[in-house]
Amino acid sequence: MSAPEKLVIATRASRLALWQAHHAQSRLRALYPDCRVELLEMTTRGDQILDRTLSKVGGKGLFVKELETALLDGRADLAVHSLKDVPVDLTQPFALAAVLQRADPCDALVSNTAASLDDLPAGAVVGTSSLRREAQLRARYPQLLVKPLRGNLDTRLAKLDRGDYAAIVLAAAGLQRLGLSERIRSVLPVDLSLPAAGQGALGIETLASRTDLRSWLEPLVCRETTACVLAERAVSRALGGSCQVPLAAYAVLHADELFLRGLVAEPDGSRVLRAQARGAADQAEALGESVARDLLGQGADAILARLSSTDA
Repeated sequence: MSAPEKLVIATRASRLALWQAHHAQSRLRALYPDCRVELLEMTTRGDQILDRTLSKVGGKGLFVKELETALLDGRADLAVHSLKDVPVDLTQPFALAAVLQRADPCDALVSNTAASLDDLPAGAVVGTSSLRREAQLRARYPQLLVKPLRGNLDTRLAKLDRGDYAAIVLAAAGLQRLGLSERIRSVLPVDLSLPAAGQGALGIETLASRTDLRSWLEPLVCRETTACVLAERAVSRALGGSCQVPLAAYAVLHADELFLRGLVAEPDGSRVLRAQARGAADQAEALGESVARDLLGQGADAILARLSSTDA
């Protein structure tokens, strides 16, 4: 197949999203030096609605819908996303064409007063944008006051710096990508804050019909990361995962074996269900479904049903 002549990347206009799009752009330009690779910057509903948590306004899909419209009407060929923002039930006419090598998948603590969560006094306010982080923080640190935190990364840091929060918890990868690693006081171990499915990985979405794009993107695909996130997203998919559910899934690959951990929790942290399993990398989705069944067997279905009815 001949090399592409022009590719347009749809991206959110936030600083982090633009870093991600420029990263994909540079990779594609390196592969195809004669190709014009352009960015189409867009503002999504997820960027516009900042006074409510994602779980109250429709979930992570709010960050991808406008980009998908650009794919449908031909204004863009591909969209670059933080993979944890891509709904796990992605269906026709869209496809996840490539998963790039993962950066740090962990959560990070940012604070101007404390080097770790253990250093925070009782009643200290900790901000986070996800129910997943909130539930795990509440379970381990019931003495802390966990509150919602919306806005792009710079907005969240500004809220911390003006004293609205004693500490905030963010994805480590976002801080590192924007050259803000010095703001990280500690990286939270996965047994304290199990990451979201796909956290730290970049995904490229296209129309499923664009087999030409899939071929052009093939050199960007990271096999190890793809296997891990397939397992993680399978856990989330089997449990109907969304922003409304405190749900985590994280896999690592050793040789050809995946080690997958999953978690479902009550939002207040009063109950945290955990499951784990090992399996072959080429059976990633089956492994994810197995971990999901384990969680359901422990009672995750009751938690999920109650949260779904509450949000309905």
